[in-house]
Amino acid sequence: MPEVLFSIKLPDGTKRECYSPSTVVRDYFKTGEEMTMAEFCTRSRRALTAASERVAAKYGFACSSAMDQLAAIETWAHTYSSEATVQILHI
Repeated sequence: MPEVLFSIKLPDGTKRECYSPSTVVRDYFKTGEEMTMAEFCTRSRRALTAASERVAAKYGFACSSAMDQLAAIETWAHTYSSEATVQILHI
């Protein structure tokens, strides 16, 4: 299963690399897109859950790395306003 790394820019200008175990994340994000932190968290939750489910369907177990990435995103989100802007730099 091809993994995908995607780069984001947080509201304070910090850049982060994010991991998905599946290309399904490309259904949720596009390079250059901007969205609120709340929207980014919602899409991340959906994308990374779907990615983990694809791993489970193929290998018989969920992807803990996808859930770890989601936990990191949700941790970052708590330091910003839900209306602050996140940008997808590369996917």
